[in-house]
Amino acid sequence: MYFVEVILPLSLSKTFTYRISEAEYHYIQPGMRIAVPFGKSKIYTSLAVEVHRNNPTLYEAKEIHQILDEKPIVNSFQIQHWQWIASYYMCAIGDVFRSALPSALLLENETIISQKQDVFIDESLLTDDEFLVFEALQYQSSIKIDAISAILNKKNIFPIIQSLLDKNVLVLHEEMNETYKPKLIRYVRLHTKYSSSESLNELLETLKNAAKQREIVLSYFQLSASFKKPITVKHLVETANSTSSIVKALVDKEIFEEYYLQEDRVNFDKNKKENQLQLSQAQQKALDELQQNFETKEVNLLHGVTSSGKTEIYIKLIESYLASEKQVLYLLPEIALTTQLVTRLTSYFGNKVAVFHSKYNNNERVEVWKQVLENSEKAQVVIGARSALFLPFSNLGLIIVDEEHEQTFKQVDPSPRYHARDAAIVLASFQKAKVVLGSATPSIETYYNAQSGKYGLVEISERYGKVQMPEIQLVDLKDKYFRKKMNGHFSDDLIESITEAISLGEQVILFQNRRGFSPVVECMTCGHVPQCQQCDVSLTYHKHKNQLRCHYCGYSIANPTNCHNCSSVDLTTKGFGTEQIQQELLTLFPNAKIGRMDQDTTRGKFGFEKIIDSFKNREFDILVGTQMLAKGLDFDNVSLVGIMNADNMLYHPDFRAFERSYQMMTQVAGRSGRSEKRGKVVIQTYNPNHNTIQQVTNNDYSGMYKEQLYERSIYKYPPYFRMIKFTLKHRDFDKLKEGSMWLYQVMQQNLSIPVLGPEEPPISRIRNEYIRTIMIKIPQNIPLTPTKKTIQKILNSFETVAQYRAIKIAVNVDF
Repeated sequence: MYFVEVILPLSLSKTFTYRISEAEYHYIQPGMRIAVPFGKSKIYTSLAVEVHRNNPTLYEAKEIHQILDEKPIVNSFQIQHWQWIASYYMCAIGDVFRSALPSALLLENETIISQKQDVFIDESLLTDDEFLVFEALQYQSSIKIDAISAILNKKNIFPIIQSLLDKNVLVLHEEMNETYKPKLIRYVRLHTKYSSSESLNELLETLKNAAKQREIVLSYFQLSASFKKPITVKHLVETANSTSSIVKALVDKEIFEEYYLQEDRVNFDKNKKENQLQLSQAQQKALDELQQNFETKEVNLLHGVTSSGKTEIYIKLIESYLASEKQVLYLLPEIALTTQLVTRLTSYFGNKVAVFHSKYNNNERVEVWKQVLENSEKAQVVIGARSALFLPFSNLGLIIVDEEHEQTFKQVDPSPRYHARDAAIVLASFQKAKVVLGSATPSIETYYNAQSGKYGLVEISERYGKVQMPEIQLVDLKDKYFRKKMNGHFSDDLIESITEAISLGEQVILFQNRRGFSPVVECMTCGHVPQCQQCDVSLTYHKHKNQLRCHYCGYSIANPTNCHNCSSVDLTTKGFGTEQIQQELLTLFPNAKIGRMDQDTTRGKFGFEKIIDSFKNREFDILVGTQMLAKGLDFDNVSLVGIMNADNMLYHPDFRAFERSYQMMTQVAGRSGRSEKRGKVVIQTYNPNHNTIQQVTNNDYSGMYKEQLYERSIYKYPPYFRMIKFTLKHRDFDKLKEGSMWLYQVMQQNLSIPVLGPEEPPISRIRNEYIRTIMIKIPQNIPLTPTKKTIQKILNSFETVAQYRAIKIAVNVDF
């Protein structure tokens, strides 16, 4: 008897055994996909992990349906890494498998397929079965895979679907087919032959009979004198009150030259090939230190202030690893950042760069997967968000985790709830690769590891090109409101600074970490606040759509005209979000162009690119946004950053609130003054003497680090204690209360460490499910693995109690 062990893409923590023939036993290798029956009638794409000859004792092994691959598509490093993630983060191996593989490689009965549009299909190349599927799709736009097995009268049709996907005939249904081309903007400049003043006089002389053309040339001089930035055809035509055909006539006469700008910096002497990358002294020193540290330390922290040019150091490092024919993985916290970085890296490494993240469609992701698997030329450097960690690297030399402090590296839902930074370090150790963690504001755990000698540490304390750190001005809102010097949510100081920046043709970023218009609508008569029906939160008012929305479940109602409780019409909004800031700006600066970047404006596949490109092309003077703006974006024309209200970040019920506030404010401030001129940051706060705000003002990372470390040691938090949080959810409040109490008591009896809870979190009901949390703190001196095994046993026994089986438990390790 011959058997194969497989992982199923379901939330199951063990592997399953299936029966195979002797020929299959010799053919199957770990990492191949196999279609297997599971349950009564379902077929799933599973992954082989080993072949053996041990009969399972608990159940009768079923036969497999079919082998889907000729060679493994997952390598042994990956399987080992997945097993580590499953055991460390206490989740099912099936969950890891499911989130690691692109869904086009994981066909199921429920998958919906449709025919690919606008592609010529040579029917003679299709087999009989493939042709039947193709024909069926001529009559209906999309079909479930289940229905295809009825058409072909076959049980196992995955291989046929797979080959049609490979032949580019089908697409899986959940794709977004959207292609974004950055908008090219037409600019004009005076032809180089008119650079001297004599030639200019000649020019005006030649145009004396062409009044309209002369008018446009004079307007051009006016604009170029008052604006220090390139002049668009649109702007010129509007100013001169003329038409673009006249501009075209001037271009034909070679008086004007037209040119297009899309993404890059508007500074023409920089357009020379960037391959001759010259590091500054500070950067070169940091690079040498890094390479030296790699001899003794596998992981190094590069702690450089904002705009110190960390990316250039990474590029030099990548060069050296590519020279020794190794693969490089470059992880970023946010898809918005990949946009900017891809442009920079492709100008050095050309086609060796591949990009992998969730906004790419299925076929693109499968393509990158295969390129990495084959160690192809096209994917020597992979840039991606946290999911790129799961690609099948076999020859990894270096992993760069940029902005390593970002909380988006930690997956919250669904399982596996892994932290990409920590998982990357483990992956690197399996592959004997090196890791660079880069950040201007490292997380306290990472800095602690660097200080205690576990990681190497390299610091850069100056900005690139000796640009000064921005000047930070604190505005006391209490005082400003008292002296009536506020206009809406803007203090007179901030309005003055914005006016000055715009008059100089510079750009402004305003940061407010709330989207929508205002988070609360309140009745002034009875104090009633409209709440979400399914969650315990107030509804946020969105003015643009004139509705109240829940940001947790998406529930929305039209904006009420009178109170639902007492019918009074005296309703008012409390608090403010990005939408309200945008509205106020329109009245304060009617001539400025204002953009907004938050979850509402970046919904589509290329939402980020559109806004970032527009801002780079200087179509917006002011950009209002949430924390998306705080992440390593690089705009050279931003001279002012305003933080609208620093306090709503500080008072979050979270032990990392001060650390996160420091990071967020420092990062946002770092977007200012990144080229020649010193930038300015205005922070509005009710509490200017707060320690954290003072530390941001003085750029005092070590002060913040020491203060937080001292508090964490007293209150038993990381890095001194490891934390595991259990979130229990159920629709029945009493059952949840009873179940969470049972779990808490069993944990307390069996673990000799602090167990806290069960408590109601600040938002104690989401989507009609009540929530309770239990927290465990594990001291450094207690071994982790046995503790987790005990916890797992307790969770297993919790599942066997019949009345608690319906309670969902999410385990979050190192949250």
